[in-house]
Amino acid sequence: MATKIRLQRGGRKSYAFYRIVIADARAPRDGRFTEKIGTYNPNTNPATVDLNFERALYWVETGAQPTDTVRNILSREGVYLMKHLKGGVKKGAFDEATAQKKFDAWKADKQKGLEKVAADEAKAKKDAAAKELAQEKKLNEEIAKKVAEKKAAEAAAKAEAEAAAAAAEAPAEEAAAEAPAAE
Repeated sequence: MATKIRLQRGGRKSYAFYRIVIADARAPRDGRFTEKIGTYNPNTNPATVDLNFERALYWVETGAQPTDTVRNILSREGVYLMKHLKGGVKKGAFDEATAQKKFDAWKADKQKGLEKVAADEAKAKKDAAAKELAQEKKLNEEIAKKVAEKKAAEAAAKAEAEAAAAAAEAPAEEAAAEAPAAE
């Protein structure tokens, strides 16, 4: 029986979620499977992979053929690196402890890279938010300036109208004051 390591789709419409399974090569994508070795969620950033490393390594060493996507997932998780290192141990190039040290160093370096990417992304998001806030403040200042100018113009117009009304009332009051005196 030819076995494949493939993805089995789950989740709802427009929100795919996959199980990483060992299945017969002739079985349909969402059909019967031999063993579930993990999950893959491409909807998160970065994509979330939960993998039973030992079982995945066992099946790769046994000869199960992964699909292209699963091969990329297993490679990113280090399954193929460990297979390569175990091959070196079998050939006598180095011992098991050295192989484990190399794998741990690779895993630590990969984790450091992921943390750097996450930090850069967070910094970019923070910078974008700060830039957006600065633009909003500038816009608010411009609006406040226009409102202040409009209020100043209204106040000046009102003062002018009051002055004109006072000026118009003053001659009328003078005329009214002169008229009774003339009688």
